[in-house]
Amino acid sequence: MVESKRSLPSDTRWSRAVVVGGGYAGLVTARVLADHFDEVLVLERDAVRPDTGVHPSIPQGFHAHALLAKGGEVLEALFPGLRAELAGLGAPVFDYGERISFLLPTGYAPPDPVGVSIQTFTRDELERRLRQRVAALPAVRVLAATSCETVTGSAPGRLDRVHYRARGGDEPTDVVADLVVDASGRSTSVDRWLTEARLPVSGRTVVKAKITYTSACYARPPGDEQDFDVAYQMAFAPGVPRGGVVLAVEHDRWMCSLFGVDGHVPPTDDEGYLDFARSLGNPRLAEQIKRGTRAGEIHRYTNPGNEWRLHHKNPRWPERLVAVGDAVCVFNPVYGQGLTVAALEAELLGRLLRHRRTNASGLDGLSRAYQRAAARLIQVPWTMASSSDLMWAPGKQPLPARFAHWYNQRVFALAVHDPGVWARFVRVLNMTAPPSLLFRPAVLAELARHALTRRTG
Repeated sequence: MVESKRSLPSDTRWSRAVVVGGGYAGLVTARVLADHFDEVLVLERDAVRPDTGVHPSIPQGFHAHALLAKGGEVLEALFPGLRAELAGLGAPVFDYGERISFLLPTGYAPPDPVGVSIQTFTRDELERRLRQRVAALPAVRVLAATSCETVTGSAPGRLDRVHYRARGGDEPTDVVADLVVDASGRSTSVDRWLTEARLPVSGRTVVKAKITYTSACYARPPGDEQDFDVAYQMAFAPGVPRGGVVLAVEHDRWMCSLFGVDGHVPPTDDEGYLDFARSLGNPRLAEQIKRGTRAGEIHRYTNPGNEWRLHHKNPRWPERLVAVGDAVCVFNPVYGQGLTVAALEAELLGRLLRHRRTNASGLDGLSRAYQRAAARLIQVPWTMASSSDLMWAPGKQPLPARFAHWYNQRVFALAVHDPGVWARFVRVLNMTAPPSLLFRPAVLAELARHALTRRTG
């Protein structure tokens, strides 16, 4: 069965976009595409319903997720009222400096306001709310329990024909799209699509950092009032291989994730889980685990590290295909960058589509322009994450990673005493300011003064 592509409407909206993958990245991207296409098909392999939260095929979905401040701004612009909707369920909104017990390798961060507002919630609830909103858009059709079998080309140099099959269906369906978005995550089949089309497979950059997460939710006792909404201990090479976070989330619960590098694996039994939390330097994690009542299972997930598919360097990257989210770059989730970067990629794609509609320039060349621009967007968070992770690897680390690690240590040592430096670090961490903010003359002068004081003290 073949569905033919319709002609371009007079209002310059394109006919059809297909999104392969209906998780977080696919949903956010579908929201953007609905502004520019008459029809947006979202192919979701799981049998999800509007009230489904975590996908069975997304093991990391059961763990604590951070939406950085920049990501929160983008989502609120795409889904107005989302923050208030989540807050109505009990997901707190707060200043990053005031309501976080943040244990750096050098001590606790100052409990002072930094002017960066964030909200904490579970990925389960976030995806549920996004799916309901996206599915209600007139242009969007979410096809649940539907697998993408392959993507081929309607012409040389393109990958725009999607072959998909509904679960239990006897015959696949083929559609030709004006744009195909690979949002299928780290298990993407893009290498096979390219190979079958006799196109080169994109290179990869991999930085390994084996970190295991063990997570659980806990119901808060009645009347439980704390002076924090997040308690966090940062893992930091080489001397702090264990860490964890507990977040106040919707429905009066704590979401707790404990993590460890290499052999430091948090257990999945209650007693072992609590003992691991007690081994951390920040006692508030263990306190909330002990006070709460576990709701649901304890889940474990091991992330092997960071992986970036270098589509922007592929000399024959096909027309009409773009990649978003984990399908292009997988970040170590300990830094909380993945959700925000996927939202920024969707925003970027929308901006490029809007420009082409305004200038009536069509879609030829869009895929390569997008992948190049997405690479520039990815570069900063990738550098921040991979530089830290390289320090866990045995042997000699690259000079840039060693410098970044050395500089971060100095910034942390100063930040615990200087609220201004801490506020700068928080803005960079939340992607609301560039890393250069930490290299301004005022910061360099304070670092030099702090180092001199320690040397002569």
